[in-house]
Amino acid sequence: MTVGEPIHSQLRINSYGSYLRRRFGCRVSKVNVDGGFTCPNRDGSRGTGGCIYCDNSSFSPKETQALIPVEEQMAAGMAYHRERLASDKFIVYFQKYTNTYGPVEKLADLYRRALAHPDVLGISVGTRPDSLSPAAIDLLTDLAREHYVCVELGLQSMDDAILTRINRGHTLAEYLDAVERLSGRGLEICTHLIYGFPGETRNGFLKTARLIASLPVNSVKLHQLHAVENTRLANMYRDGSWQPIGIDEYVATACDFLEELPARVTVQRLYGSAPLAIRVAPNWNLKNNQMWYAVINELRRRGSWQGCRLASEVRAA
Repeated sequence: MTVGEPIHSQLRINSYGSYLRRRFGCRVSKVNVDGGFTCPNRDGSRGTGGCIYCDNSSFSPKETQALIPVEEQMAAGMAYHRERLASDKFIVYFQKYTNTYGPVEKLADLYRRALAHPDVLGISVGTRPDSLSPAAIDLLTDLAREHYVCVELGLQSMDDAILTRINRGHTLAEYLDAVERLSGRGLEICTHLIYGFPGETRNGFLKTARLIASLPVNSVKLHQLHAVENTRLANMYRDGSWQPIGIDEYVATACDFLEELPARVTVQRLYGSAPLAIRVAPNWNLKNNQMWYAVINELRRRGSWQGCRLASEVRAA
């Protein structure tokens, strides 16, 4: 691909699934597991109550519970993806809460047990920028010498005022420090972002794409802010102090973001959903692939693709 060309004439973005297939030569799926971790923003280490939108049951499969041995969780997830997608190999995703927040001995035991399965190519570890000890990074680096290892950092917003408002418990500076400490170690870095926070503007959010472009980040996850039961955000929706963005606004902003995101960065997610039983707002009632194609179709309508604004800048220079 040369500068100015779409990534793919139909897809128009660098999808993570396609990247994994190219890299490993087979269909690869991520299997979620619960390692029984907590969060420093809940236990008082960095804060209490967690983020205003956080209820992990909104994005955790019911088969992933900390009381179930990780091997059993993996087996259930693998069986599901083999049947649904005919997947050949797997990446075990330590998803719930902060999965580097614990003694390095616990981390090593869980990670190595996951990697011991012959059909597991690697692990993906969801964590916070303020929860990466030198010992944890050394462990991940050691594992990456023989396996695929991705560290998924929850940034959510690069605006420190928004991070404070949503009770995130860390700063942009801590995220940048974490990226610097992870880079150059054979690890992949994924950044999680959310659009639609109270007081956020589209232009403010798009600055994050330019930030990612300047960093050694390999992939991104993007989704809309949504409220679920038993969260402060749900209360804010009901008392009128927060109104969710509309679907058209989200699709347009996601496309703007992608147009400024370098083509080298893979896209893992474009939409967040929650079970109907706990979903409060917005209630778009879409499946992940429906939002995916809504974004792709908007890029086609525009005649644009991931990174095209950067390509325009190169031509102009």
